[in-house]
Amino acid sequence: MTSTHFRAILKKKNSFQGPSCLVSPSMASGGQQSAPPYKPYRLLKTLRGHSRAVSCVKFSNDGNLLASASLDKTVILWSASNFTLHERLAGHSEGISDIAWSSDSHYICSASDDRTIRIWDARAPFDCLKILRGHSDYVFCVNFNPQSNLIASGSFDETIRIWEVTTGKCAQVIKAHTQPVTAVHFNRDGSLIVSGSRDGTCKIWEAATGACLKTLISDRPAVSFAKFSPNGKFILAATLDSTLKLWNYSAGKFLKIYTGHTNKVYCISSTFSVTNGKYIVSGSEDKCVYLWDLQQKTMIQKLEGHSDTVISVSCHPIANVIASAALDGDRSIKIWVQDP
Repeated sequence: MTSTHFRAILKKKNSFQGPSCLVSPSMASGGQQSAPPYKPYRLLKTLRGHSRAVSCVKFSNDGNLLASASLDKTVILWSASNFTLHERLAGHSEGISDIAWSSDSHYICSASDDRTIRIWDARAPFDCLKILRGHSDYVFCVNFNPQSNLIASGSFDETIRIWEVTTGKCAQVIKAHTQPVTAVHFNRDGSLIVSGSRDGTCKIWEAATGACLKTLISDRPAVSFAKFSPNGKFILAATLDSTLKLWNYSAGKFLKIYTGHTNKVYCISSTFSVTNGKYIVSGSEDKCVYLWDLQQKTMIQKLEGHSDTVISVSCHPIANVIASAALDGDRSIKIWVQDP
């Protein structure tokens, strides 16, 4: 199996058959108290720098840089002010599936099919500071904890590993799932980890001990993505039955369902947009980006322009900007903005 494994086995996407769709604020609010008028996103710029599928895009937490990872084995750092290529990080021997930023935006880690995680300095001279070895199969997902002293990684070897950033040593191995791990993410205080897997489960783990505290989904379609909400109270989970769900994990119940897209093949990332209203944003296999009103569950905009599956999306932490990345038929990153 090649580095394109994530295209064939784990995938994330959304699709809606029909013209570009904007739902009026009055419809989105269900006729209740009026929300601020929704300002549509428009395409600002297309970034090209990767020679293969772009697997992941993520804005740094300080909003100064945008990182992209690719099956071409590299990570590119882009300026988030003018979106010019800032630096290319090379060293992995196989494609990269995921990247994550430290809280202070000084470091970035990358997860690769070469079975390693690399920690890079996001400042000159952009050195690879550590190589984390231990997984016995492709490393598919990775994240720093909020304190950025630990990294969690998920792999096709069905385990979650917890790594010490300063030493590069593996502190814990959690036999987490019975199929590849598709997502790992810490909550806002770093005490919990959520994981998703192709085995159809979404689990909550105690970060300190590796104990499984709760299984949210069982015997369902593959869980292709999962992450905590910014306030740490909810979990957004995607499954390969074309469904995104917002879970209250403490109660073990889902509160919202977001549909209209197609999510049957790829592990497509989704995220929260909170800079101007509260939205859910996701990529899609129909080559579009989708935005839903978080509360009303209404699809409010579909961004068209990519020429292949949109596998990853990221929202700028301060500005009303969305970055999206697409697979091999496209290989670009698109920047979408709201006009003032």
